[in-house]
Amino acid sequence: MPIPGSNDDGTMLADLAQFDLLNEIAEAEQHKPWASGIYSRTLLKKPDLRVVLISMEAAAQIKEHHADGTSSLYVLKGRIRYSTQGRVYDLRVGSLLTLGASIKHSVEAMEESGFLLTISWPSDRQLHDMPHRGYGT
Repeated sequence: MPIPGSNDDGTMLADLAQFDLLNEIAEAEQHKPWASGIYSRTLLKKPDLRVVLISMEAAAQIKEHHADGTSSLYVLKGRIRYSTQGRVYDLRVGSLLTLGASIKHSVEAMEESGFLLTISWPSDRQLHDMPHRGYGT
């Protein structure tokens, strides 16, 4: 079901939206079982910003990938293990992690978890000019 003021893909038509994130996580649980143990819902999709709520069952993994924009991850439920640049971060409820554009990383849920992912989305021109285009897109 689309979010009020948005298209089916999360593209916002309105300039203001409010979300009850814990309620969104509870609603996601109504869609179990999830393919690969992961459920994601785009809450906001604008030309310059993406906001995605991701729920993961224990032991689910998001394999190594990258985002083309600067991103942040805020843990709302559970505990996740975030790996990047040879380091591992054990993130719990209330943890916020930020990452620069195009840096490869992976995520593993250590228990049933939920987090909010925000990505500052580059312009079409910036995307075109990125030297790494072609992997992980």
